[in-house]
Amino acid sequence: MRTNLYREFYKFSHKKVTWFAPLLVLFLMVAFGFATGKDQPQLLAMTCYGSSEGILLTLIIVVSSIFSMEFQNHAILTVLYKSPSKHYVYLAKLIVALGYNLILHLGAILLTFVLTLTGIAKPISWLAVYQYHQPLIINMLTTSSVDFITATLLISIIFLTSCLINSNAVVVTLNMVIIFVGNDISYNFLLQNAHLADFARWNPFNMLDLTKQYYNQAMIQATSLTTFQLIIGASTYVLAFLMTGYLVFRKKSVSKMVNQGLTCAN
Repeated sequence: MRTNLYREFYKFSHKKVTWFAPLLVLFLMVAFGFATGKDQPQLLAMTCYGSSEGILLTLIIVVSSIFSMEFQNHAILTVLYKSPSKHYVYLAKLIVALGYNLILHLGAILLTFVLTLTGIAKPISWLAVYQYHQPLIINMLTTSSVDFITATLLISIIFLTSCLINSNAVVVTLNMVIIFVGNDISYNFLLQNAHLADFARWNPFNMLDLTKQYYNQAMIQATSLTTFQLIIGASTYVLAFLMTGYLVFRKKSVSKMVNQGLTCAN
């Protein structure tokens, strides 16, 4: 397992997109700062200058290539041949993706502290009580933690779609649609099928609104779920998508190795 992790971290760190894609997060944070910093400086700080959107986009761009590119160019065969087990390959890629997710969120927190000193937004007090009767700094750290769950849900969706589809471009496009249109699809479906609301509100698209609902409780009218219920639902879907993704990955890997006449790893 240690060898698999080393290989995955080595490949991941030597991709240019791994280092350049996070600039999107910085760009969007600065843009949000100029757009709302004078009117809602506390909300801006709580949401890490709206970093969630940039982080999700970055994850789609970078993480989508972890599987789909290797299936697309058949490099996955070499990876499987060198590994003692397929689940080591899958788990190593997942750890790398989660590590990248964590780094992006920690980076967003650090950038938030820096941006509050630049004068983009009005001055704030980190210890002033804001939402949930908590200091603003706690609001920010909690929002980042909640957004980590939302981003992990996206990673699980990316892993599943990447194992199902070989084309990296298609995987990226599909997940972009899920992020930007998925919640609208969910909301419209709930409106048009009120008799199914008790069941339909638990759809995975709805869970992607978790971060937005945490800092904007009015979102509960759109999701029809409490924030705690969204956390439970998102966590459940993470496990379901990752397990399904692994089953698809294992079946697909066996098929490719058999076709190439290679010995299949367990």
